[in-house]
Amino acid sequence: MTRYADRRDAGRRLAEALRDHLRGETRRVVVLAIPRGGVPVAAEVAEALDAALDVVVVRKLRAPFQPELGYGAIGSDGHVDVDRDMAARLGLTEEQVQAEVADRRAVVDQRVREYRRVLPQPDLGGAVAVVVDDGIATGSTARQACGLARRLGAARVVLAAPVGPPDVEAALAGVADDVVVPARPPDFQAVGQAYTDFAQLDDGDVLDALRSAAGRV
Repeated sequence: MTRYADRRDAGRRLAEALRDHLRGETRRVVVLAIPRGGVPVAAEVAEALDAALDVVVVRKLRAPFQPELGYGAIGSDGHVDVDRDMAARLGLTEEQVQAEVADRRAVVDQRVREYRRVLPQPDLGGAVAVVVDDGIATGSTARQACGLARRLGAARVVLAAPVGPPDVEAALAGVADDVVVPARPPDFQAVGQAYTDFAQLDDGDVLDALRSAAGRV
């Protein structure tokens, strides 16, 4: 399967695929990173495309005892998506779901406050929004991010990630106009399996990337 040295290597290689995909596009392009892991990937994409870089702040709703498994997501505009079938399979009560929504909303609000002190939210009206993450697993976070970009006025939404499952289009049906995921291993289990270095990032890494991008228009 395709392996990436790290997120920046993945971003450079993803940018090559996106450059071909966006050839002929005359509208303004804004690259929207899903923090935290999507930020270094998106930074490379934005630089290669000479596009503005921003973040789209969303958080997945985490399954108890399996925090990497998402059963929905919440966006910075307060919009919540819940996969009710998955929540039922996990045995979650409505009280548990609402408690997780409240917890994730607080995290989203706090991150938005931090990030916007460094880089104001750009106008997405009429733009091509390229939503970037370091990989797609269940797709719940990516769906929320694409929906948020659309609600903020993007005319075209492209979901781009270095790796995802073979059926990644099905996970994004109805929310992304285009899906660009170069690596789709048939034995896909987790995003990290595609990376040699998949170190955890913190908000300092995100803020550094946003400061570097602040002058790009």
